[in-house]
Amino acid sequence: MVRMMKSAEHYDVTTVWLHWITVILVAVLWVAGQTADLIPRGPLRTGAWSIHVVLGFLTAFVLVTRVAWRAQFGRVLPPADSGAFYVIAKLAHYALYVLIGIAVISGIINASYRGFNIFGLWGVPQFGDGNADIRRSINGWHELAANALIVTAGIHALAALGHHYVLRDRLLDRMRL
Repeated sequence: MVRMMKSAEHYDVTTVWLHWITVILVAVLWVAGQTADLIPRGPLRTGAWSIHVVLGFLTAFVLVTRVAWRAQFGRVLPPADSGAFYVIAKLAHYALYVLIGIAVISGIINASYRGFNIFGLWGVPQFGDGNADIRRSINGWHELAANALIVTAGIHALAALGHHYVLRDRLLDRMRL
């Protein structure tokens, strides 16, 4: 059963900011991950990958902050749905958090295994021996998590848009500033 939202039902400002910052970071990281190797080898490509790594670390910080905020201070709203739709929405949200976590952790492992140098200024300590097969495997898990995250986030966004514009339950108002 879908219910109509009251106009006052929206998340607190910090929760909303952390949500939209996460959306932007995930989108930028995914696009950068898909396109950085299209840049010819050299300082520009190194810079693109450096930005990717720095934003990945920032995403880790935002994710930890988001989880801590939600657990301690974030406003809890009543569910938008009940029954099976509620369960699906809850599982989707958990999947998003888990996939962001896996993408971030596998990205940090990837950078650490390689010993990545950020902008030529700071080096992520290398713990691997540079074995190409292991490097490809770590990178493969990172790419899989990132792609699964984008698909899940896309479904999440489509569901939110469907709620708001098809069911007209004003669901998107929950995430407004």
